[in-house]
Amino acid sequence: MSDEKKIPILKLIVFIIDWHKTPIISQVFEEEQVRFHFISKGRGTANSEILDVLGIGSTEKAVVLCLEQEVLVPVLLKEVRKKLGFHSPGAGIAFTIPLSGINNPILQVFKESIHKNEKIAAEIEHSLAAAAIKEKEGGAMSSEVKREIKHDLIISIINQGYSDDFMTAAREAGASGGTVINARGLAHKGPVKFFGVSMQSEREIIIILTSREKKAPIMQAVSQAYGITSEAGGIVFSVPVDSMMGLSFE
Repeated sequence: MSDEKKIPILKLIVFIIDWHKTPIISQVFEEEQVRFHFISKGRGTANSEILDVLGIGSTEKAVVLCLEQEVLVPVLLKEVRKKLGFHSPGAGIAFTIPLSGINNPILQVFKESIHKNEKIAAEIEHSLAAAAIKEKEGGAMSSEVKREIKHDLIISIINQGYSDDFMTAAREAGASGGTVINARGLAHKGPVKFFGVSMQSEREIIIILTSREKKAPIMQAVSQAYGITSEAGGIVFSVPVDSMMGLSFE
C-alpha cells in the first residue's frame, strides 16, 4: 500500500488525573510532540474508598483528551506513568476509545509521520517481548501485564444542578463513580419542543467508566430518572473502551 493510501489507526486517549498534575502531563505531551490534546476541569463523584482504589484521590480533576496513532499509545502511556510516578497515589487512570472517523487535514498530519511511528512501535514491541520471555523464564508476573478488560464509557449530558442525584441513581445501579464536567448547551430547539422539556444552556457532562455487564442497568436507571423528558433533560449514550489502565501501582 502506498504512503498516500496507508491510513494510520488513531485512538482517543482519555486521562483523568488530579488537577494539580496537569503541568506534568503537559510536559510529557510537549516532549513526545503530541499534536492534539485538550484539557478541561472536572470533579470526581466516587466515594473515598473507590477513589483510593483507582488512585484518583482528590475531587478536583483534569480530564485530558488526546489524539494519537495507535502504535504510539503504549509509548505515551509509559512516559505519562513514569513522570507521574509509578507508585505515587493519586496518579489517575487512562483509557482508550477507537475512532470511527476524523477530518482529512488532521488525518494528513498523522500520515506524514506514519513510518517513523511504526519504527518506534516495532522497537517497543521487541523490547516488551524480550521482557515477557525473561519474566516467564524467571516465573515472575509483572503488574504491567496487559489485561483484556471490556469496558464502556457512559456519557450523560444533563441540566446543571442534577449531577449529585444523577450519580446516586447511577451508584444504586452499579456505578463505582464518575467525573462531572461543566459545559454549555447548544442544542437545536426542535428536539426540545418535540419532547416538551426545558433545556438549560448551562449543562453538566457526566462520564462513567464501567464494565460492559453493568452498562445497561446503569443507563436504564439514569435514563428513567433523569432522561430527556425529566427536569434534568438528560441525554445518555455510551462508547466502547478498548483498553484501560491505572497510572500508578501500589
